[in-house]
Amino acid sequence: MYGRLLAALALAAGPAASDPVLSLPIDCELGETCYIQQFVDRDPGAGARDFTCGTLSYDGHKGTDFALPTLRAMQQGVDVRAAAPGIVQGTRNSMPDQLYTSDTAAQIDGRECGNGIVLKHEDGWETQYCHMRQGSIRVKSGDVIGAGTVLGQVGLSGKTQFPHLHLSVRKDGQVVDPFDTTEQAQCGQGGDSLWAETPDYVPGALMDVGFAPLVPEYDAILAGDAAQDVLSDQSSGLVLYGLAYGGLKGDVMRIEIMGPDGPFGGQQVELERNRARFFRAYGRRLTAERWPAGTYTGTVSLVRDGQVISQKSTTATVQ
Repeated sequence: MYGRLLAALALAAGPAASDPVLSLPIDCELGETCYIQQFVDRDPGAGARDFTCGTLSYDGHKGTDFALPTLRAMQQGVDVRAAAPGIVQGTRNSMPDQLYTSDTAAQIDGRECGNGIVLKHEDGWETQYCHMRQGSIRVKSGDVIGAGTVLGQVGLSGKTQFPHLHLSVRKDGQVVDPFDTTEQAQCGQGGDSLWAETPDYVPGALMDVGFAPLVPEYDAILAGDAAQDVLSDQSSGLVLYGLAYGGLKGDVMRIEIMGPDGPFGGQQVELERNRARFFRAYGRRLTAERWPAGTYTGTVSLVRDGQVISQKSTTATVQ
């Protein structure tokens, strides 16, 4: 099913002569170090659907979200780049990088984009870059810039609960989906795209996997602090976890561990409902004097309708 969908998307038409041609607005490797977690909402009513009629959106979402897996990735610095040549119309650079909560809602009211930039292009086109890192913005109003110019870095400012770049595209003030510019989404059947090279549509994927001595807290996984490459042979437990996005009810996360002496264990966990982001973990408690020393290999798979749609592996040394 997904092979046919990707083939259809590959046939998507390019932009018209007067339309902007967009390059990737983030300096990362899609599917490896960053992920498109959400798309423009193409449902005109109270529901939500992306341009393929899939579930990677939410009601009223007006852009494309390029997500980083952890806060550590954000702190290491990921550049935001201009998707097309234009003129800087405005910037904001002073909002703190923090998770959106009910306690911070009042202070960001009216500034949900967080730190960001608006670029004006020809013929009434605009692009807007949101949730950028505090103090990272390198351009100012009135600057004339080329496609690919570094604008700043991905952050956690404004109304967001994970580090990402939100890219909005507008024509004469109206939101345009860069993956399918038709008024009604063609459900992955080849609508017009503004991208110079249209990114693959991935219907959900693993973002991070790691070993830990116990089941980690979600905040530690989000921070990027949960995984350990080296574990003590007397650790109270040995756990493998996987962090994913785009989960659907009925999806299965399969977790498997191979120890230095062969299969260590594993399990399959079925999702009870749709999940924008989620993690699952499997492990064992120490019942002997110590764990066998050596290399442990963990593999986590996201399975949908019996097919593996994403898989990541990692190793840890027990000593």
